[in-house]
Formats: sequence, C-alpha cells, structure tokens
Amino acid sequence: MPETKSSSSSGAIKFAKDVFAGTCGGVAVTLVGHPFDTVKVRLQTQSSTKPVYSGAIDCVRKTIQWEGPKGLYKGVASPLAGQMFFRATLFTVFAQAKTYYSKDEQGRPIIPSNLNLYKAGAITGFLAAFTEAPIDFYKSQLQVQVIRAQADPNYKPAYTTVPQTVRATIQHNGIRGPFQGLLTTIVRNVPANSVYLGSFEVLKKRAAASYGCTQAELANDHPFTVLSAAGVGGLLYWGMIFPVDVVKSAIMTDSIVPAERKYTGMISTAQQLYAEGGIPRFYRGFSPCLMRAVPANAIMLYTVDKVNAMLK
Repeated sequence: MPETKSSSSSGAIKFAKDVFAGTCGGVAVTLVGHPFDTVKVRLQTQSSTKPVYSGAIDCVRKTIQWEGPKGLYKGVASPLAGQMFFRATLFTVFAQAKTYYSKDEQGRPIIPSNLNLYKAGAITGFLAAFTEAPIDFYKSQLQVQVIRAQADPNYKPAYTTVPQTVRATIQHNGIRGPFQGLLTTIVRNVPANSVYLGSFEVLKKRAAASYGCTQAELANDHPFTVLSAAGVGGLLYWGMIFPVDVVKSAIMTDSIVPAERKYTGMISTAQQLYAEGGIPRFYRGFSPCLMRAVPANAIMLYTVDKVNAMLK
C-alpha cells in the first residue's frame, strides 16, 4: 500500500510539472509567434480574386495601419487562455509516451529508439488535436474579420471577442461548434508532431551523447544546442504539412452557420482551393510561417526543457 501511494504521489507531481512547464512554453510561443500567425492566417484565407494584401510585409503594414499594433495580436485571448489545457495535453502525453517507450518488455529502463520517439510524437499529435482545434478555431474566426470588413463595407461582425464567439458557435452548432476543422487538424498534427517532437528528441539525444552529458543537462549547459534542435523541429513541422494547414484555415474561418458554408469537407475544400490557384494556392502565408517557425518553436521547447530542469 505505501508503495502504491508513493507511486501515485510521484505521478501526480510529475503531471503537475509537465502541466506547468508546458504552460510556460505555451505562453512563450504565443507571445513570440502570434503576430506571425495572424499574418499567415490572413494571407491563407483572403480572396483569390480580390486580395486585400499583396504579401507578408503588406499584411503587416495594413494591419498596423487599420488596427494598430494590437491588430497583430487579434484573437490572442483564445490561444493564451487555452495554453494550460493544450500544452498540458501536448507535453503530458508526449512525456507519458516517451516513458512507455523507455521500458523493455520486462519493465526495465532503456533508451527509446529513434523510431519510437517519432511514434511518441505521432500519438501526441493525435490526442493534442482535440484541445488545439477549438483554440485555433476561435483564434482564426477573429483574425479574419478585417478581411471580411475590407471586402464588404457593410460587413458588421456578429462577435468581436472570444466569449462572444463561443456563444455564437454553440448557439448554431451546439458542442460541435468549436470542432469545426477537427479532422483536418488531426490529419495535420499526426505526421507534423511526429517529425517535430521526434526530431527534437533525436537531435537532443545525439547532442547529449556527443557532449557526454544527460539530456536533462543540455538546457542548462548547452542552451544553444536545445534552441537549435527546437528550431529545426519547427522548420520540419511546417515544411512538411503547410498545405494541410491552408485547408484547415479555410475550414476554420468559414461561416459558423452550416447553411452558409463554402467549405463542407477536407477533400472538397482542397479541390476548391486548387481550382482557385493550383499548387501555389496551398503556399499562401508560407514565408511568415517559416519566419515564425524557428524563433517561436525554439523559445517554446527550450522554455519547457529549462523549466523542467529547474523543477528537478
């Protein structure tokens, strides 16, 4: 019995540490990366026939001109408020998956293989999609309102804050409302997080072997190595699945009223986007996304590792 209590207490403490470290990393990535995300989503979703922005720089300029600097943080309340839940899920699941692959069939500790680290990332991506999709949905709905206003002078948004958006979506679609685009999020997340988190861990494992230290010591002793590994992981994430993210953005920024939607499914949405502009249509907003990928992901994963190291 004492062993059971001790094990339960240890597990609860580890979970709390994962939640805290993940939340710190999530807040860091949101503050650093949200302006880039706003530009990405607006370029991805603007009209092909009457574009509001000519490119990333023009989008930043017009956003500041029309909305002030705070316009770059449009919809930031949704990802900030949801970071505890999303990052807790992301890093707790990833930590548990790594723990599972860190034992042999007899329960003895082993170093997980590279393949199993990528598997752990894939599992994480699938489960994290269920908390990430609603956060992305609310954020995206608010980010594109300025495009609709520029396209239609008579446009008046039915909601301008996250709470108002939540009420409106639930009113029209019930509890399914926040999950508009969930399937596409899963299709994006599974391979992307496999490459993202798996590569981060593999690069750290190799670096630790090269330096002759443990991975836990890297954040304190070799911070640039951790930042570099995280940055590479971020580039691989977006380089691999950006077209799927464009499809996701189109679905998530569509009308919350089912009868008014232009995009009704992942495959049909991809077909419509291709008809609008061929392959280049799936790479709108790619440059600000890549600009965001290295610093934002480097800061997030380094923060998580650093906080975990401090807590230990």
